[in-house]
Amino acid sequence: MQGARFETVEARRADLRWPLPKNFAKRLEGTTVTGLGRRGKYLLVDLSNREVLIMHLGMSGSFRVMRDGESATPGQFHHERSGQRTHDHVIFHMSSGATIVFNDPRRFGFMNLVARAALDDDPRVRAIGPEPLGNAFDAAMLAAACAGKKTSLKAALSDQKVVAGLGNIYVCEALSRARLSPKRLASTIATRSGAANERAKRLVTAIKAVLNDAIGAGGSSLRDHRRTDGALGDFQHNFRVYDREGEPCPTPGCRGTIKRIVQNGRSTFFCRVCQT
Repeated sequence: MQGARFETVEARRADLRWPLPKNFAKRLEGTTVTGLGRRGKYLLVDLSNREVLIMHLGMSGSFRVMRDGESATPGQFHHERSGQRTHDHVIFHMSSGATIVFNDPRRFGFMNLVARAALDDDPRVRAIGPEPLGNAFDAAMLAAACAGKKTSLKAALSDQKVVAGLGNIYVCEALSRARLSPKRLASTIATRSGAANERAKRLVTAIKAVLNDAIGAGGSSLRDHRRTDGALGDFQHNFRVYDREGEPCPTPGCRGTIKRIVQNGRSTFFCRVCQT
């Protein structure tokens, strides 16, 4: 898409999860994609008319890319999400020769157009916390977000308003590395004035390390996640605590055993001995 122009846009229905923007197809046609980005799970497409196309896959959405009339996505790897063409709801015909099809059987995805200058004020984007691997995310920022919170540390880290993109697995793994209990009050990583204490510093270091290690290993393949070349991710083989119930704690010198509890409807794995 980058550098290409929207020649024609087919919106085969008026809504996905929510109604498409007014004159959606006409507002896109003739504009050029000047950049692609991401904020949390939102895909951001910068346009030459200074608008941004915001897209979200929802639970079942996927993109299929075809070139010059080909019926299948080219390349060595393509993970087919849905073969039902009745769920092809939005189709972008690009000047590059690519046809990009958005397929969404459950219609939980959405698309919206907003002015680039107003993007940070969009209610969905505004609600997302800082990116955990961004330069701005540090102990001071995390402590300030958790100061005064009466929820557990696990619940706070799982809140996308506190920090973006930390799923259940990586919260458990980061807390293990930081030796912090998931049941600890979130407010205890901040001083009374809201400044970062030693716990916040350990936790931010652990979050960044876990995510970088997971990226280096190609992610965690527990169900259908695959790398772009079709290979499985390997990080699941390096879990310290996640899905390790009953196994010895891997922390050197610790004689604890990994336990499983349920917090906010999700499984939490941790060591009660060294995570305090």
